[in-house]
Amino acid sequence: MSRRDFLRTTGACAALELPLGQAFARAKPTDGKKVFRWAFPVAETGFDPVQISDLYSNYVVSNIIEPPLEHDYLARPTELRPRVAEALPEISADFRTFTVRIRRGIYFEDDPAFKGARRELVAADFVHTLKRVADPRWKSPNWAAIESSGILGLGEMRKAASGGAKFDYDRELEGIRTLDRYTFQVKLATPSPRFAENLADTRLFGGMAREVVEAYGDELMSKPVGTGPFRLAEWTRSSRIVLERSPTYRGDPFDAHPPADDVRGQEIVARLKGKKMPMIDRVEISIISEAQPRWLSFLSGEQDIIAVPLEFINVAVPNGHPSPALARRGIVFERTLQPDVVLTLFNLEDPVIGGYTPEKVALRRAISLGYNIDEEIRLIRRNSMTRAQSPVPPFTSGYNPDFVSEMGEFDRARARALLDIYGYTDRNGDGWRETPEGKPLELVMATESTQIDRAFNEMWKRQLDALGLRVSFQVSQWPEHLKAARAGKLMMWVLGYTASGSDSDSFLGLAASSNIGTSNFARFHNAAYDKLFDQQRQLPDGKERDAVIDEMKRIWVAYMPYKIHGHRFVNDLSHPRVIGYRRHPFARDFFKFLDIDDDASPA
Repeated sequence: MSRRDFLRTTGACAALELPLGQAFARAKPTDGKKVFRWAFPVAETGFDPVQISDLYSNYVVSNIIEPPLEHDYLARPTELRPRVAEALPEISADFRTFTVRIRRGIYFEDDPAFKGARRELVAADFVHTLKRVADPRWKSPNWAAIESSGILGLGEMRKAASGGAKFDYDRELEGIRTLDRYTFQVKLATPSPRFAENLADTRLFGGMAREVVEAYGDELMSKPVGTGPFRLAEWTRSSRIVLERSPTYRGDPFDAHPPADDVRGQEIVARLKGKKMPMIDRVEISIISEAQPRWLSFLSGEQDIIAVPLEFINVAVPNGHPSPALARRGIVFERTLQPDVVLTLFNLEDPVIGGYTPEKVALRRAISLGYNIDEEIRLIRRNSMTRAQSPVPPFTSGYNPDFVSEMGEFDRARARALLDIYGYTDRNGDGWRETPEGKPLELVMATESTQIDRAFNEMWKRQLDALGLRVSFQVSQWPEHLKAARAGKLMMWVLGYTASGSDSDSFLGLAASSNIGTSNFARFHNAAYDKLFDQQRQLPDGKERDAVIDEMKRIWVAYMPYKIHGHRFVNDLSHPRVIGYRRHPFARDFFKFLDIDDDASPA
């Protein structure tokens, strides 16, 4: 163990032993309100569902703006159920027509955009939102999820607007239209057996009023107005977000259906079933990017829940159990495997790392083979990640636990041999390889400035040094890297993707050429892959679709547009005052399911 690791670990041990009086010194709100406090490790981007794609902004938006469906909070395996819809959608036998009926009597929070009127949620609000996803004005990163669904007429409407024509929201399309005040219908050009999952995604089908969009325009990222249980009360960008209970929310009762053998899930239902939601009055979110202050903030009671930072896993939950210091305080622990992937993107349009010629492919495959994932898992992830073999994460369709590929392999000798064979050699004797043309070769990796990012940078440098590849690091904030990645201006970047539903399509879409400029940050283009991508979308879940997906995985390995690292575990801790907290694989709207009781025992 290095001196730095020793100091970090002993400091964490000391922090765990905070006196109980100090740990719970935070005063209760004098107004008697129930306040839930949480810290984001990265900054939000904004709160217009159409314009966001990041996880943390979605946590906020999903508690304000509602889609037709939602995930049962405690059901495992996960289940879709109505949220503002009357029932699950009516689906045609050919999986091309989806009809959704919205509940009557659901109202938006009061807002000046409504000019004093009480505004009811109607079917047209969902049609308008989906058209906004297609409107080039909003540059929606979520368009890729809709484009390949083939909603009749929507792609043509977007193409015309991209060419300078007006995007006409009043134009009726066969593919997305209202049938009456409370019913809308989606029609697709090709079958899509899993399309209904989109109806639970606020970023695609969040019910927003046209009046709000027209009133606030470019200010929508700071003006979310919805029918959900909370409304935005305060926002200081990259610092503080406050939500408060919406006085116009309808107050649905708590209802969830955990498996019979889920002891903790059954305990949550026993305590909360039938209670009017939301049960808390206020949510206060801080942005704390550095792990140590975020961890200390949780230990001191300033935050109610935390996903244990990697640096503190060994002392907080050694051997997969909470430490005695945490257990004495009644802190609740749950460890869950996530439906996510950590990956390194390689920009295939970059002159150094990109391209499809054998030597360019060899460079990317050598980097992949020469990177020791097990070392990352052991030393930095603290065994809170499992090695991945493909881009398809656990709990999603197409995940095959028996699939094994070079993606999960570490072979430094083979990596060096690949570089030698394809002409990446050290011609001038300075210890670094040059390109096959004899030009200097330097890899540039986007990164952030946190302590954990620096640890990852050190590991990457050590791994690439061992291959004779020089690397430098481009430091900026995550939102800036996101913009640059979409524009094709990053060479390499490590990031994570988390599933919003049980369909693996969005992960497979990371390499679809139709998604270049949106989710395909690698800017990968392969006709065979695109054909398979379209094919799997039209197939129902089963062996035939799984075989197509396995072939797509092999194309990833062959061209290596991304190096897939692993699937992460999350080690969640919550103070006993928080009743009902449980991480859902896909849902982000969990605030309404929580209660706060300062005198409570763990649950």
